[in-house]
Amino acid sequence: MRNKSIAVIGLQWGDEGKGKIVDLLSPRSAAVVRFQGGHNAGHTLVVGGAKTILHLIPSGILREGVVNVIGNGVVVSPEALRNEIEMLESKGIPVRTRLKVSTECPLVLSCHVALDLAREQSAGEAKIGTTGRGIGPAYEDKVARRAIRIGDVFDTRSCNEKIEKLYDYHNFVLTKYFGVDPVEAHTTQEELSKFAELIQPLACDTVELLHKQSGEILFEGAQGSLLDVDFGTYPFVTSSNTIAGAAITGSGANLFEIDEVIGVVKAYTTRVGAGPFPTELNDPDGELLASRGQEFGSTTGRPRRCGWLDVKALRRTIQVNGVTKIYLMKFDVLDTFKEIKLCVDYEGDSNIQSTFSCNPTGILSVKPVYESLPGWESDTTSVRDYSELPSEAQKYVERLSELLGVEIAGVSVGASRDAMVNSHQQLIP
Repeated sequence: MRNKSIAVIGLQWGDEGKGKIVDLLSPRSAAVVRFQGGHNAGHTLVVGGAKTILHLIPSGILREGVVNVIGNGVVVSPEALRNEIEMLESKGIPVRTRLKVSTECPLVLSCHVALDLAREQSAGEAKIGTTGRGIGPAYEDKVARRAIRIGDVFDTRSCNEKIEKLYDYHNFVLTKYFGVDPVEAHTTQEELSKFAELIQPLACDTVELLHKQSGEILFEGAQGSLLDVDFGTYPFVTSSNTIAGAAITGSGANLFEIDEVIGVVKAYTTRVGAGPFPTELNDPDGELLASRGQEFGSTTGRPRRCGWLDVKALRRTIQVNGVTKIYLMKFDVLDTFKEIKLCVDYEGDSNIQSTFSCNPTGILSVKPVYESLPGWESDTTSVRDYSELPSEAQKYVERLSELLGVEIAGVSVGASRDAMVNSHQQLIP
């Protein structure tokens, strides 16, 4: 197989608007692939005024004729996947004819959720701020070679034996170390027996499936690059690799099959949970960003921390991902600001990785260095042609592109599918 393929990657701490870009690009794709993360992700699509929030299923699911693949790098909660399928089917979307799931996906089970919650509770003020959905512990079991994978559920006897051993192991930690109640293995055994019936028609060798596709493959990242377990703000990160390189290991594509990496960036910065955030605003500007952007997590409902756009951090994530083009999202949130700031450096520290190597409470000693630009103070939500944006808005886009050294191919001015301004190259049909 040699198809043109594109990876769509978030360049901040997640919530950038990747789902919208994947949805817009998917009509020209043969397949859309999720390659990492779990149901701790939340991709929101707005079509015809109707909102759809996806957690596991790729954002191409609303498009007819597109194969949607949950790749081996994703950890799958049987309950979450079932609920998502039922939610989409209630909207008339034929999920089961459009979705395939790798037999190699590890499962997120009740023991993982219990461990996640117990750890966060015991950590007190030093907690990371996970979603509490068991994603981290599920990835730990994968690496420790004790995970239950989707392919296991089709052999009931063998699967039940594996569950007994897994729950014995985790219940020892839960009861003896954390001092909480154990979780029941037999409940999970019953649930997986029912899950096997649901997943059997969908499960397959997705590597072979992808290599048989004759058209473009679109790889959809979850979370954001600053949450990457290696290159993010460690230890306040997610438990998987969120950068473009993970598209290969999380799907079975090879090194020669990623032709382009599109970065998705919010026009300001947000973060959910604990950890360093150099440009965070605890003032009226931060409150205005939060209210205008409706900044609440689509997965957990938690309020997002808000701040000015961090160009310094973006240069790093552009570098590690090999980004070729950027889409700038939620641009209209800035419409009412008289002055807009861009963080171009950190005072007294030029090394991004040492800056983000923080103490357990996530406190940073560095201060952002800002460049100020005049706001446009006018409504951009009805604009569809770049030349019709206010001159100050164009200057903002062009200055940002200059600072980042990457073309900004489009600007989103609203939540709906059609609220997009293409700048230079018409990438979106």
